[in-house]
Amino acid sequence: MRYRHEWKYEINYGDFLILKTRLDAVMTRDTHARDGVYQVRSLYFDNYSNKVLKEKINGVNQREKFRIRYYNGDTSLIRLEKKSKNGNLSSKESAQLSLSEVAALLEGKRDWMLKREENLIRELYAKMQSQNLLPRTIVDYLRIPYVFKPGNVRVTLDYDIRMGTDLAHFADQGCVTLPVRENPMILEVKWDEFLPAIIQDAVDLPSRRAGAFSKYASCRQYG
Repeated sequence: MRYRHEWKYEINYGDFLILKTRLDAVMTRDTHARDGVYQVRSLYFDNYSNKVLKEKINGVNQREKFRIRYYNGDTSLIRLEKKSKNGNLSSKESAQLSLSEVAALLEGKRDWMLKREENLIRELYAKMQSQNLLPRTIVDYLRIPYVFKPGNVRVTLDYDIRMGTDLAHFADQGCVTLPVRENPMILEVKWDEFLPAIIQDAVDLPSRRAGAFSKYASCRQYG
């Protein structure tokens, strides 16, 4: 498992405008974005004891979360992802799912998972059985993604964070979602072995300190 460094900052609209100007000058927009932006929709897993949420709130150093994600309303490419955290380091594993497999999962049907060869899908099945993990919350947001080849740097600006509880319509763009309280905006910075000085300068906001903001935790305020 390969870990990457990760910083997160909660920012305001003024910070957002400053960062966008700086980043446009020194980085390249991700080519997968539409007009420089893409919509992210995720479905996060937790159990009835809120294991994932509590570990986040309590600041557990080593933790993991499973989610299903697709971009720009395109359900032809859906991924199951597991994000693992160890302090300020993070790693991500993924496996592709079909729309019919996601629908089956939301209907409580899991047998198909044992027919897949990917370890990640089998791991989720085992933890759904042993930890009672279930799909819990839809998280929507818009993202401006930047990339920088040296250091394999990725910087994102996330905004318009919304949540939904109508899980059956996860794949439906008409699914009703609600804006998260206080309308947070998030800067994320990820890199491998080193963060180039030009990027450090671009993301520098003296009034902000790296934190542990979680879009999932923020969206769980509604249940």
